[in-house]
Amino acid sequence: MLQSLGLAPEVEAVYRGMLTEEPGGIAELCVRLGFTESQVRDGLDRLVDLDLLRPSRDIPGALRPVSPELGLELLLRRQEDDLVRRQEELARSKAAAARVVSEFAELRPNTEVDGAERLVGMDAIQSRLEELAHGLTRECLAILPGGALSEASLEASRPLDRRALSRGIEMRSVYQDSVRNDAVTLGYARWLTEEGGQVRTCPLLPSRLLIFDRTVAVVPIDPTNSRLGALCTSAPGIVASLLTLFEQTWNSAVPLGADQPRLTGSAPTAGELELLRLLASGMTDEAAGKRLGVSLRTVRRQMSALMERLHATSRFEAGLKAAQQGWL
Repeated sequence: MLQSLGLAPEVEAVYRGMLTEEPGGIAELCVRLGFTESQVRDGLDRLVDLDLLRPSRDIPGALRPVSPELGLELLLRRQEDDLVRRQEELARSKAAAARVVSEFAELRPNTEVDGAERLVGMDAIQSRLEELAHGLTRECLAILPGGALSEASLEASRPLDRRALSRGIEMRSVYQDSVRNDAVTLGYARWLTEEGGQVRTCPLLPSRLLIFDRTVAVVPIDPTNSRLGALCTSAPGIVASLLTLFEQTWNSAVPLGADQPRLTGSAPTAGELELLRLLASGMTDEAAGKRLGVSLRTVRRQMSALMERLHATSRFEAGLKAAQQGWL
C-alpha cells in the first residue's frame, strides 16, 4: 500500500507490527509476521533510515514507532524534497547538454569529425537511424517530447522497433504526458509495451534524444530550428552526459499504465504544476502549450480548472493562492 512512498511490503509490515500496543522484540515480530530474523532486522534498519523508528525513552536500547500521521508526512516531505533535487539536477544536465551540442552546430552537413556527425535532411537522419537500429546489440533509449507524433513518423519507426524488440533489445521510451490524450500516439506507446518495451510519460521533457547501446547518441542541433539537422555523436563524454540526462528524466517519469501522481491533498497533478510554473515564469499560454505538448485550448481549460479549484477570480489571484498553498 505504501510502496509509492518508498516502503517495500516487508518494511511496511514491520512498521505496522511496531505500531501495535505490544510490538515485542525481534523474535515476537518474526513469529507474528512470519518473517525471518534477517527480514525483520532489515525492515527495522530501513525504518530507522526513514526516521519512522526512533530511540525509546522508556526502554534503553529499544525503538519506538512515530505515529502514522507524522510518519506519512515525513515520507511525503522526503519525496517532495527528492523531486525538487532531481528537477534541479535535470535542469543542470539540460544546460550542460545544450552547451555541448551547440559546440558542434557548425559541422559540415553529413560529415564526421572527432566522433560527431551533423545530419541534414530527413533522408540523412532516417538512414542513419536505420543503420544504428540495425546494429543494436542490447539497448535503445529515447526521449520523445512534443506531445502527439504524426502517424507517418510512428509507422516509419514501427518496423525498426519491432525488429529490435524481436532480437531481445531493451527499449525504454519517455513521452510527454499529453500523448495520453492522442489516440494514435497512445496506441503506438501501448503497442510498444505489449511487444516488451518500457514506456513512461512526463509533463515536461528536454529535447528529443536517442541513445543506442550507450555508445552513440542522436539529438537535434537546435530544437527550435529543425533545418539545422541532427547531431550524431559517439564522443564518450557527450554520450555520458546525455545518458545522465535520460536516466534523470526516466526516474521522474510515470509508467504509461499508472495514474499521474498528485502531491498531497488537493494539490495539482505533475502536469498542472508544470503549467503553473511555466505561466508564473512569464510564458504565454501558447508558449507554455508548446513546451507541454498540448494545445492552446487545453492550456486555457486546465488554467480555468485550477482557478476554480483555488477559488480565484483572476490569474494573478490564482498565482498568489498557489504560492500560499506551497504549490509554487
